[in-house]
Amino acid sequence: MVTKEIMLKRARELRKNFTDAEDYLWQFLRNRLLDGYKFRRQHVIENFYIVDFVCEKRKLVIELDGDQHTENQEYDEKRTRLLNNKGYKVLRFWNGVVFTETDAVLETILHALILPLTPTLSR
Repeated sequence: MVTKEIMLKRARELRKNFTDAEDYLWQFLRNRLLDGYKFRRQHVIENFYIVDFVCEKRKLVIELDGDQHTENQEYDEKRTRLLNNKGYKVLRFWNGVVFTETDAVLETILHALILPLTPTLSR
């Protein structure tokens, strides 16, 4: 059985082993740099989900997907629906897009932060 302690330990491990894309995006999200919104990285939600980034105040989750996600799209979509059912809005970006279209990614995130809270899936 997965416990809260196991999830927190796993999240701490993930924080130490960021992907390049997560590390890069974090430089724009940390310390309230994006219009004053606070983000957490590799954060446990409801003792079951570890998300790449979350703004709890706006219930916005940001997930970055690498090549392994082409094989896991069904799982990712199911997970997104479950997070939506918990009131979270989920944005997904491919790792490569984070590097090549950084301004567009940040604009999309900022736009989602200022919109009313309505769950959606974007890719």
